[in-house]
Amino acid sequence: MFSKIFSKLSEDIAIDLGTANSRVYVRGRGIITQEPSVVAVNKKTGQILAIGDEAKKMVGRTPGHIVATRPLIGGVVSDFEVTEQMLRYFIEKARGRRFIINPRPRVIVGIPCRITEVEKKAVVDATKNAGAREVFLIEEPMAAAIGARLPVQEAGGNFIVDIGGGTSDIAVISLGGIVLERGIKIAGDKLNQDIIRFAQEEYRLLIGERTAETIKIGIGSAYPQKGNGRKKDEILKEMPMRGRNLVTGLPEEILVSEEDIRRALEKSVRQIVSEVRTAIEETPPELLADIMNSGIQLAGGGALLRGLDILIQKETKIPTRIIEDPTTAVVRGGGMVLENLDELHDVLVETEYLEPPR
Repeated sequence: MFSKIFSKLSEDIAIDLGTANSRVYVRGRGIITQEPSVVAVNKKTGQILAIGDEAKKMVGRTPGHIVATRPLIGGVVSDFEVTEQMLRYFIEKARGRRFIINPRPRVIVGIPCRITEVEKKAVVDATKNAGAREVFLIEEPMAAAIGARLPVQEAGGNFIVDIGGGTSDIAVISLGGIVLERGIKIAGDKLNQDIIRFAQEEYRLLIGERTAETIKIGIGSAYPQKGNGRKKDEILKEMPMRGRNLVTGLPEEILVSEEDIRRALEKSVRQIVSEVRTAIEETPPELLADIMNSGIQLAGGGALLRGLDILIQKETKIPTRIIEDPTTAVVRGGGMVLENLDELHDVLVETEYLEPPR
């Protein structure tokens, strides 16, 4: 009886705990926040100064004793205490209403494919310490597929590629389970680093990660863009790249074209495409026949890299599409599981063995 009352009063939460950005869904209210997975810490005192949007503003602008850091690397907890503080911040933000009886929430957290049991336990422990009553884990490609409203519980093949900040997860899903999964630690952050390295090697220009990300979003592409009104010999779209010249030490601005940036990203993009092809080669024939009809679905912020869907379709000969609102697919999927926990419980990762004995 008490558990039913607690369940009704509890504001259960789904969290897409991403390397670059975290999103929070509250049962009955939808997505309430999307913020960078960044925490600003005072190294002298160990005090948390800012989390999320406020912390990201400090990146590259802090004195020596203040560090704006990401507590997750490749979707995995790298700093347990800071991750716990960040989760507490998100959970407290989600618990907007206050009752005399204010039970701790149940929390579903999205995790990358192929992480170790120790890494899973770190997520469970950090979330419990941050204020969760009960913790469930869901693999991000499964959550993204549910968020895209794919028929994951039917006897048919669903192929999804979730390209986040730290990892790209590829999964074939059927009958409510993951039949095949592959993961690669090449995603949005690696593409930013590719642009930073390109600027240094080509122009002897030192740029920051925020500048690289702005350029990636502005003119980054995986495949030449056609049908945008350009004449054959017209100059490609350009953006200014501002940084410090490594030779003179002085500030400098240069113009880079989308062809330059496509060349900078080419190696990493090819590795993602290669991983998709390998997954297709390993997919059972019956499911592959289904996928040839339903196509490859792209989710995550990396899916928005222009021309990536065209390149994957060209390389795999399978129709490829970007799902609606790909950046929120994982948290939307987690929210849908939260709203229908009894019906969709089987899609969650088993966590009983991760719990300490009581």
